[in-house]
Amino acid sequence: MRRIGILGGMSWQSTISYYRYLNEEVNARLGGDHSADLLIWSGDFAPIAKCTAERDWDTLARILVAAGKELTGQGVEVLLIAANTAHVVADIVEAYAGVSVVNMIDATAHRLQQSGIGTAGLIGTAAVMEEDFYRDRMADNGIECIVPSQEARTEVDRIVFEELVRGVVDDGSHRTLIDTIDILADQGAEATILGCTELSMILDEDDGVIPGFDTTRIHAVAAVEAALA
Repeated sequence: MRRIGILGGMSWQSTISYYRYLNEEVNARLGGDHSADLLIWSGDFAPIAKCTAERDWDTLARILVAAGKELTGQGVEVLLIAANTAHVVADIVEAYAGVSVVNMIDATAHRLQQSGIGTAGLIGTAAVMEEDFYRDRMADNGIECIVPSQEARTEVDRIVFEELVRGVVDDGSHRTLIDTIDILADQGAEATILGCTELSMILDEDDGVIPGFDTTRIHAVAAVEAALA
């Protein structure tokens, strides 16, 4: 098994989920007392959240490249960026950290393809829904993404940053997200991409009228497959 490295803390709430999913998946595949050989870098989320709010991708890249190099210096061979939004700099991190990055967008697109999905609703942070990097990479993999209205995007982003990253799970926000998914279904989405690692805190994959795809769990499974290949 190759050593897995997690660039986490984006936020720490979802990094906890990564730790659990990775260990569960390794044990399910290898059995016995096996667990994941992994290292976690967990950064201070405040400057990273500031980069996201300001769309300052150069600074974000510098933070994550330095962290990636720190992990590769400790024997990491498979690297995860534990955030959908931070995948805006995934290719840069891979190029400069000197190790393969398991790309969450590619892994999710592959799962959608396996399920026969061609058009998916995309919810996540404002950057994920509004920047080109996510939708373009999905399109490169044959998946068309539909995003919510401006008003809905603002509210989903608020739920992520003002509630979920702080560990708050609100019933009213859950209803808002379900309503958003239902509207995307009416607009032609065959499934929903839960394009924020914290969304699995508040949404199950079977919430809404169309199936959801939990990018956090999908990403963790893809990482274990890479580590065991």
